Amino acid sequence: MWLFAILAVLALGGIALLAAGRGAPLAEVYDDRPDASVPAAGPLAAEDLRRVRFSLAFRGYRMSEVDALLDRLAAERESERESERESERLGQDHERRHEGEHRAHDARRGDEPAG
Repeated sequence: MWLFAILAVLALGGIALLAAGRGAPLAEVYDDRPDASVPAAGPLAAEDLRRVRFSLAFRGYRMSEVDALLDRLAAERESERESERESERLGQDHERRHEGEHRAHDARRGDEPAG
């Protein structure tokens, strides 16, 4: 009976050594995550959101839901950028128009007789 107990302890010790890596070396670890090439700082562009990919884990995610959200965010980001550009363009047009009105007004004041 003692012999079996000693053999069991030795067997469990051998298994523990193998599991801890003291036996044959384990396979080399490699990074299987996809490259998520988004800028680390600064604003994200719509194209950044379209390019990003996430790695799967044991209890992963529904890829279609994440992809749908990223597409929505990218579309919203594009819309915001277009609105900003349009506002800038309208602001510049307004400044030019306002400047032209001032020039015309100044020209009329110069044509009036003094006094």
